[in-house]
Amino acid sequence: MTDLSEAGPNRLRKNSLGLIAVTFMVISAAAPLTGVAGAVPIAFLIGNGTGVPATFLLMTLIMLAFSVGYVAMSRYVNNAGAFYAYAARGLGGRMAGAVAIIAVVAYNAMQFGLIGLLGGIASGVFAGFGLVLPWWGWSLIAILLVAVLGYRQVDLSAKVLIVLVALEYLVVLVVDFAILGSGGASGLSFNFFDSGAFFSGSLTAAVLFCLGSFIGFEATTIYAEEARDPEKTIPRATYLSVLMIGVFFVFTTWLMIAGVGADQLMPTVGGLADPTSFFFDLAGQYVGGPVPAIAGLLLVSSLFAALSAFHNYIARYCYVAGREGLLPAAFGRTHDAHQSPHVGSVTQSVMALVVLAIFAGLGLDPVLHMFTWISQVGTLGVLGMMTITSLSVIAFFRKSGKPGSPLATLILPAVSGLVMAALFVYIFINFGDLTSTKGGALGIILPALIPVAGIVGFLMASRLRSADPAAFARMGENRA
Repeated sequence: MTDLSEAGPNRLRKNSLGLIAVTFMVISAAAPLTGVAGAVPIAFLIGNGTGVPATFLLMTLIMLAFSVGYVAMSRYVNNAGAFYAYAARGLGGRMAGAVAIIAVVAYNAMQFGLIGLLGGIASGVFAGFGLVLPWWGWSLIAILLVAVLGYRQVDLSAKVLIVLVALEYLVVLVVDFAILGSGGASGLSFNFFDSGAFFSGSLTAAVLFCLGSFIGFEATTIYAEEARDPEKTIPRATYLSVLMIGVFFVFTTWLMIAGVGADQLMPTVGGLADPTSFFFDLAGQYVGGPVPAIAGLLLVSSLFAALSAFHNYIARYCYVAGREGLLPAAFGRTHDAHQSPHVGSVTQSVMALVVLAIFAGLGLDPVLHMFTWISQVGTLGVLGMMTITSLSVIAFFRKSGKPGSPLATLILPAVSGLVMAALFVYIFINFGDLTSTKGGALGIILPALIPVAGIVGFLMASRLRSADPAAFARMGENRA
């Protein structure tokens, strides 16, 4: 296919992002502090307890296995459509159309869910400082700030996210090293990595919560058209983000267990009125002073960073879908001054306001309903896209004849694809149990949104093939 690398209107801002910027922008979606404070205590409680560090190690290896094929193909695919472009080049335009619409639905679901979670957490955190607003007021402020960043040039978002993610890491590592320096509650032990701990409790539940802490890293290729030297920057950012997330969570969960002692972990976390206070209790015990309060503020900023990251993903997928004929052409235009995908950005902001108004108007809970119901739709969609991407890598190298080792172009993509497919099926079947919507219509409707989105995208691509065969043939072409 022809590379479309020439300068021109309606192009994203080239050479805007270096390695650190891309890495931190994708890590921000994984929201490290949110994972430590929110997902990890629940993984301890309903997952496999002291086996969680080993589970994070397993998920790191799985994500690295996925990344090998992903990176191998990224050297030949430079397109902000990311998963969409991979599907187009590997499995054809119709499957690419399916992936594009799944991406729009999935990342919007993640965005909407996080809006509720941010509102719920911010209302509690800021109330402690005397700033009282209803949860939806804080969500509204976040939507408006994210809208401004998304509308402007991407390097502004990058600068904000680098600072916020660095502060997240810093506050958690301060607590980590305080526990490490004190020796924990009863000494430091590595027996959390034995098979007995790993297979205790519900390994499946632990895997799902650990998986959620990685979601976002897969989006490095979304910035391929805006990165400096993308052939080197994108592969390095992919590996670096996986390792930074994985090593961070293995290290931190090990020390969180050491902080209370392995034998006291479950009684301690289970005895809390709110398990998400576990990390803050450790911060108060081992560091004290203003650190717990600072960590609370940074938890809000962590969620804001994730909102901004997913907003950028959605805007760029909409831009690519508009540019390549799946969505109306207006989505494929960039701002004259900022060279940002401003139409997709504004559209996403408006949709976020509508969803917020619905949940607030109905008096639904921002965490139990808005976050829990909707965010799992996003997880389901990302797993589906990663499954299709693994297959796309295999198909691309088989039919293109491009050089690559069997390990990178067949074996590891096949292994990671099977794992992602198994997790997709599990979440789809057990969606009602995972979101407390079992027995109701939402338990059926919400997970069905992903396959329905895929069918809609497939049909949209089929329509494009009939209406404009040339545009259909160009789907997924290099743009960087």
